[in-house]
Amino acid sequence: MPERNLEFGQYGARGIKGHEAVGRRLDALAGFVATPVTTHRGLLARLHYLTRTKHAREAAREAGLTVTDRTLKAWLEGRRSPSRKNLQSVETAYRTVRRHNVSRYLLARLNREGRGTRVEFHPLNQSQVPRPRQRVVEYRTLNVRHWDRIVRAWAEDDDAALDDAWVNDVTVDLGSQWGEYEYVTNIGFAA
Repeated sequence: MPERNLEFGQYGARGIKGHEAVGRRLDALAGFVATPVTTHRGLLARLHYLTRTKHAREAAREAGLTVTDRTLKAWLEGRRSPSRKNLQSVETAYRTVRRHNVSRYLLARLNREGRGTRVEFHPLNQSQVPRPRQRVVEYRTLNVRHWDRIVRAWAEDDDAALDDAWVNDVTVDLGSQWGEYEYVTNIGFAA
């Protein structure tokens, strides 16, 4: 895409990049554990998810959880508590494994056998922009039929690939208005 917005927010507009909003929405659809990892309940929920089967333990190790089985058992039994660094490793491994496990289901749900999913673009917040500099940016909807690259980039937690897939596969279909929706307040879709 030509001329990506380099001076966003110069006059007070507020919003986030479209691909970040999509990533947040996919995270919400993935259904992560809501309790923080810093609480005993949140830690146990993540550890049970990562250790319930041999395949889950292997996926957790591939995702960066490199503690011994003895340490995991001590954490599960509550005899020891993980360090802050290990808590972060547990959270990262949990999110990585959960994204991988949910991605195939989400892809089928969003593609809906070729029918796609209706996406809502909520325009950026211009309430702090002086009146003469405000642009008319209306609420838009678009049917996205191909989610493959978007979901794959999200599952791999590849921000650059997600941005590329979102801009080149979705916002390009907005025609000459694609630049007005590079930054948004929210992206919504009911999958």
